Amino acid sequence: MGKRDDLIAKYAEDLKVKCGMSPDMDLLTKVTIGCGPAIYNDDASTVAASQSEELETVKTNFLIKKLGLKDGPELMDAIHAVIETYGKSERNKYRAVVYYMLTKHFGKEAVYA
Repeated sequence: MGKRDDLIAKYAEDLKVKCGMSPDMDLLTKVTIGCGPAIYNDDASTVAASQSEELETVKTNFLIKKLGLKDGPELMDAIHAVIETYGKSERNKYRAVVYYMLTKHFGKEAVYA
C-alpha cells in the first residue's frame, strides 16, 4: 500500500470512530484524490476549525467552486454541523474527512462520479 492508501485508511477510521459513520470507500478515495497534494502536508491536510478565514476558504473553494453550490447561510451551517460531528475537541480534523462529510451532507456525490 502507498502513502495515499494509508491516509485513506486513516480517514476511514476517523469517519467510523470519531464521526460514527460507515464510509463509502469509493467516494472517500475520490474526495481524497480531489484534495491533491494537500493531504501530504501536515498543515494543509487539516482544517483549522477555530479559524473563521479557514472556514470561509472551505466554503468558497470547496462548497461553491468544487461542489457548485450557491452561497448562503446554509453553507456555513453545514460546515459547523460537520465540525460538530467530527468533534470540536478533536485536534486534527482531516480536510478529506470534512470534505467527504460535506459532500454527503449536500448529496453531491455525483461531482465525484
